[in-house]
Amino acid sequence: MRLQDIVRGLEEGNRRALARAITYVENDYPEGKEIMKRVFKKTGNAHVVGITGFPGVGKSTTVSKLVQKFREKGRKVGVVAVDPGSPFTGGALLGDRLRMEGLDVSKNLWLDPGVFFRSMSSRGRAGGLAAKTGDVIRLLDAFGFDVILVETVGAGQSEVDIVEVADTSIVVMMPEMGDDIQINKAGILEIGDIYVVNKADLGGAEKTVKWLKSMIMMDQEAVEILSKTSHADEYAVESGEIFERMKRSSDWTPPIITTVADRGEGIDELVDAIEKHFNHLKSSGKLKERRVRRISREVFSIITEEIRNILINEKGGSFREVVEMVVNNEIDPHTAAERMIRDLRTNT
Repeated sequence: MRLQDIVRGLEEGNRRALARAITYVENDYPEGKEIMKRVFKKTGNAHVVGITGFPGVGKSTTVSKLVQKFREKGRKVGVVAVDPGSPFTGGALLGDRLRMEGLDVSKNLWLDPGVFFRSMSSRGRAGGLAAKTGDVIRLLDAFGFDVILVETVGAGQSEVDIVEVADTSIVVMMPEMGDDIQINKAGILEIGDIYVVNKADLGGAEKTVKWLKSMIMMDQEAVEILSKTSHADEYAVESGEIFERMKRSSDWTPPIITTVADRGEGIDELVDAIEKHFNHLKSSGKLKERRVRRISREVFSIITEEIRNILINEKGGSFREVVEMVVNNEIDPHTAAERMIRDLRTNT
């Protein structure tokens, strides 16, 4: 398909064009960048919901049930599921789609034209997402999906990149997950707008809910204390979105929903919490604030990547020459960086 055909296909609701556009973007083809430029004005309407958590807690089943509930409400739903890539081959099983209810083709989930599912490999990227997840979400947004569900890898600790793409972040847990200290330091407890204790039919669910409530209260108190210190601004700059997520407002305390996802129990309550949070973001003005921070990081990342490409691909080879000078102890890395920045400024 030609570039203009793909863009026109996106505007006309052609799912094949959407799939082709995602492939171009995911593989970083030049056409992908041009497509993103042309469709950007049609983005910004979807509610992006991130689902993260430890492996085995039932994220895929939860996503499946959420898709069904949103479809019952007449919403068009896009799903992006990120699977871990092999450090040896670079490949990925992309098995989340198999765990989605709908493997049986007689079920409506796979046949529903209002649902689009895309698996992505993390391709070695840490943080739970693939490098191009944000662009794929934007394509789904431009295509006209009302809700976009993003399921992360499920790698465990430090899987907090979901806040970079989601309006609403859901942290899924389950009873008796093991050492509370390991969970406490994982980072994912600071990013949730909604917490889900799945497999609540197992023993220990009430204990997990009680523990979560105490942790949320501790986070609120800690952030209130920190916000009054002289280091608050510095911490906010360094921690960015996570710090903002932890600043719980008086009118939104993250709810804790208990579910048994494979039986559909608690999913209605979860959908209600998701919609309430989105309405809260819009009415309070925080939706725009979050998206401003998100775009700021994205533009900065693009600038950084462009500068990197300029330096590495420079025909004169000055970057490599400077690196050789550092290796030979002729100059230090800081002086090398200052020299390269000065050369960039001179050339522009």
